[in-house]
Amino acid sequence: MTETLRPLNERVLAPASLALPIHPDVAEWRPATESDIDGIWQLREAMGRLDHPNYLTTRGAIAADFGYSHVSAERDSLVGLDSDGRIVANGMVLCPPRQETLVRSILIGGVHPELRARGIGRQLLAWQVGRAKQQLAASTKRLPGWIFAYADERAPQSARLFDRGGLGLARYFLSLERPLTEPIRSVEPAAGIRLSAFTVDDSERVHAARDDAFMDHWASQPMSDENWAAFVNGRWFRPDLSFVAYGTDSAGVEQVVGFVLSTANENVWQTQGFTGSYIDLVGVTSGWRGRHIAQALLAAQLEAGRALGHDRVTLAVDSDSPTGAVGLYTGMGFVPSHRKMAYTLEF
Repeated sequence: MTETLRPLNERVLAPASLALPIHPDVAEWRPATESDIDGIWQLREAMGRLDHPNYLTTRGAIAADFGYSHVSAERDSLVGLDSDGRIVANGMVLCPPRQETLVRSILIGGVHPELRARGIGRQLLAWQVGRAKQQLAASTKRLPGWIFAYADERAPQSARLFDRGGLGLARYFLSLERPLTEPIRSVEPAAGIRLSAFTVDDSERVHAARDDAFMDHWASQPMSDENWAAFVNGRWFRPDLSFVAYGTDSAGVEQVVGFVLSTANENVWQTQGFTGSYIDLVGVTSGWRGRHIAQALLAAQLEAGRALGHDRVTLAVDSDSPTGAVGLYTGMGFVPSHRKMAYTLEF
């Protein structure tokens, strides 16, 4: 398919320059700087408490965005300040590297709840889409180019904004919860598979396994070394709630064949109403599926959470996952709680 595509720079019509939005309730628009991290975090906290109280953007995640080599804050970010200098709107447009089957430009941000329904969001989105088109048009790759944005179903205003901005609903992701008060199914993987807690020493091999396991997932691309390091070295990553499966190949070499990697952000426990961890990544490499590896990894994670006295474990999954992940999770006691929608503009 990609051989028939013209390079993205020939397919995407992008504006040569981007005008800053103009709105009476925003005193100043400008690119964000690292000195704005706390202000952006406070804005995201206010948005998250209303739109999705079970998960809030961490300060570390915002700071990481400013540190990636593929992000230029001067070109890829925008903040809107009110007359008191408070950040009331923020947009970032991220174009991750390692583009093997798809070039993605991801839109992040929003407007403070106090200033919604005034047209600020439409202006911010128009700027973000323009910047995303510039990013895609800078690529000479013969790959599909997608502009991405995500909306929680508990924030219907975001879905309406994306619809009006020319993005289309492309996918549903289910948020699932698993109470730890219920019995945990005991699962043994196939013979020759061993499980162990995640260690930094095996981080590189787990990273490679992640890229293999997710290569057939919708819109997934390999993670850059920077993104991976930001995740496993992040404040909320929990090695004690993360496990790795090992198998021996035909040559007698042991390799990483599966993983479950978790975080636990205690700052969100009060707003979500329970204590617990979040499973960020779970997968089995392509040649090792069908051996009960994922179920065994999940059981180990659930038992570890229970031992810590946590109430629940949560995760998100593609509702149309090609690996049958929804059935896997419900079979381990997870139940749907709400949905998140992915919107795209495709070239």
